[in-house]
Amino acid sequence: MERLGGTSEEDDMEMDLEVKEEDDDDERSRTLVAAEEMGGGFFEEEAASSEQIHIHGMGGRRSRPKEEKERTKLRERHRRAITARILAGLRRHGNYNLRVRADINDVIAALAREAGWVVLPDGTTFPSRSSPTSSQVGKPAEACPLTVAVAPQATPHLKGLSPAGGQISSGDNRQCRLKGVYTLPSAYDGQYRQGVIVGGERCNENFPLVASCKENANEKQVIDLPQRIPERDFAGTPYVPVHVMLPLGVINTKCELVDLEGLMKQVRILKSINIDGVTVDCWWGIVEAHAPQEYNWHGYRRLFQIVRELKLKLQVVMSFHECGGNIGDDVCIPLPHWVAEISRGNPDIFFTDREGRRNPECLSIGIDKERVLRGRTALEVYFDYMRSFRVEFDEFFEDGIISAVEVGLGPCGELRYPSYSVKNGWRYPGIGEFQCYDQYLIKSLRKAAEARGHSFWARGPENAGSYNSRPQETAFFCDGGDYDGYYGRFFLGWYSQLLVDHADRVLSLAKLAFEGTCIVAKASQSFLISGVYWWYKTASHAAELTAGFYNPCNRDGYASIASMLKRHFVTLNLCSELRTLNQQAAFSETLADPEGLIWQVLNAAWDVSLPVASVNSFPCYDRDSYNKILENAKPLDDPDGRHLSSFTYLRLSPVLMEGCNFSEFERFVKRMHGFALLFLFCRAISTSLNEEICQLLLLLIA
Repeated sequence: MERLGGTSEEDDMEMDLEVKEEDDDDERSRTLVAAEEMGGGFFEEEAASSEQIHIHGMGGRRSRPKEEKERTKLRERHRRAITARILAGLRRHGNYNLRVRADINDVIAALAREAGWVVLPDGTTFPSRSSPTSSQVGKPAEACPLTVAVAPQATPHLKGLSPAGGQISSGDNRQCRLKGVYTLPSAYDGQYRQGVIVGGERCNENFPLVASCKENANEKQVIDLPQRIPERDFAGTPYVPVHVMLPLGVINTKCELVDLEGLMKQVRILKSINIDGVTVDCWWGIVEAHAPQEYNWHGYRRLFQIVRELKLKLQVVMSFHECGGNIGDDVCIPLPHWVAEISRGNPDIFFTDREGRRNPECLSIGIDKERVLRGRTALEVYFDYMRSFRVEFDEFFEDGIISAVEVGLGPCGELRYPSYSVKNGWRYPGIGEFQCYDQYLIKSLRKAAEARGHSFWARGPENAGSYNSRPQETAFFCDGGDYDGYYGRFFLGWYSQLLVDHADRVLSLAKLAFEGTCIVAKASQSFLISGVYWWYKTASHAAELTAGFYNPCNRDGYASIASMLKRHFVTLNLCSELRTLNQQAAFSETLADPEGLIWQVLNAAWDVSLPVASVNSFPCYDRDSYNKILENAKPLDDPDGRHLSSFTYLRLSPVLMEGCNFSEFERFVKRMHGFALLFLFCRAISTSLNEEICQLLLLLIA
């Protein structure tokens, strides 16, 4: 039993003290009863007889104190053994940062928070969605048609659990893990449905607390639910620059600026709310479209001049991929025509899946050092393009107008394999397919297998399913599958290291081309979500593995990437506004955790002091989405005061410029800059007050 429970000598001493205290209590109780019997006159004869029978019935226990003490110790050890197994399972498979000597109350509190409940330090527990709306705060208790009493439990407060704060589906008890990630509870709730009122709060009749107590409630049963957590004020927080991504079609395929007047009008309005700058894609398929090393930058030069006239900063993206086919793509910009001509004779310059389907979205990393592009390697093509840009716009670099350059590293400009291509039949939430079957990557795999001494490993997995498979449907990705065997670890290590080496080489050339300029590397953001987050709560993390991130539950796949980026002094760029709760509600079977993935990548970067920037994955216009971005940009009570280095809003559109949407965006920008909410109030009333009064109010705020 001692081996089963794993209790230490300290634990045994604690249990001995507990048993001793219990025996002392029994002795005191026995003495008190004896005194009462001797005093007489206090009880009727029948009562005294009954008491004697009761004492006699307990005498068997007291006659064997040593045996009872041992039983108590065994029961306690057995209870602690069960608790230890629960804690081990939660730490291994769940998103719980439980302390070393956690007890069952900690487990209950952790599970309650993961299920979307709020657990206060005193043990009071209530559903997060039951928080009152602003219109309901202060309503009298007598207006409640239904009141329920809930006894609080003494549950200690835990921080750092799942950032979702939402309900967990029935499938969420499967294997999952978040590796050493400190996460923050959300301070913002979602929408609240109308229904009956519980303790001053309006709840839906299908709400579990209401449904379970509906028939048994009475006037004495009252629940005191705390008021909704007030919205966080970001006054005095660090200044985070905000840039706005310009429309994809701002430069057409002839490298001409489109709708000059309309663009200038919109950018001037953005300037009026003090955005820091704009971001624009510089498409390889436009600039070097017709012949190798023939670059046309005319439209971009005119655009950059406008940005300089408006005294804004400019971030540029070296886009070596095609545009079109992904979410939000409203234009089609293919790779250069001369590259397409080469591919007709040598289709292996593109990524290839197991069935031989090519993906023309970007060049394969297998040709980084292969002279198959009219006498140049892919790395030489990338460097020549970046060097041409640096020479063409030297004055903008010297004047500090161009503040950062983001380097595309794969499909959608992201560091990943195109493992979930819609063109090849993938649909969410499929696990995707490995993209290593062009002749150049197969050659690399064969070389790695021979170096390892197992030439028969020079092949891709044969049991990894297809684009739309689920992990448990495959022998490779299922729990305990081949991904964690000798061959699986070899293959996944080779597959992911190719991606890191590719980024290392391209960023080395970028640093050489843009010496002295901030360089940004884009982290993987799928066209639907922030990062490859679906199946994140499974043991294998299958979707991440096919995308090139070797990040199963027993390995941190992002630490090596962060270390490589640190060597080049670049900034990591990632998405930040999706909530786990939203994904569980829409796709509960995918065991998804976008917030968990964000925090893992964020902490991997911050652990090596790597600057982190952010961009939203979807267009967002509502306050809840902006609040989520703010939470990630400026974590509450971070002991090191860490925050994002900048944020890029994706992207400028007529919808953003509409009245209510633009007002919310202005509010968001001010809060990213660290202004108080009162400042925004003064801006809102400035139309009805004269300028002198507004200036006076702003001075008072400052």
